[in-house]
Amino acid sequence: MRALPRIRVENMTSPNGNKISNQFTIMTDQGLYFQSYDTVIALKQDGKVYLDHNAWNYSRTTSKYRGIFLGETTKETEAKIKSGEYELVELN
Repeated sequence: MRALPRIRVENMTSPNGNKISNQFTIMTDQGLYFQSYDTVIALKQDGKVYLDHNAWNYSRTTSKYRGIFLGETTKETEAKIKSGEYELVELN
């Protein structure tokens, strides 16, 4: 039997444990994605972080949950983009 890709989608949760509508983590064999509404914002893959060049800082809500996904503030994310630690790419 041929092995198919494994995919698991979960709603992100608030600090008090409630599921957050329209904010998702997507686990695949290729990496861990963060999706806000219908847009992929970030990918963690092989120890690297890739951010969608158009959507990574789209709105206050996107920034809030991207920060939770990455475990950092927007200023920290901006510094990592500037240093080259994070790469801006096309994820959508």
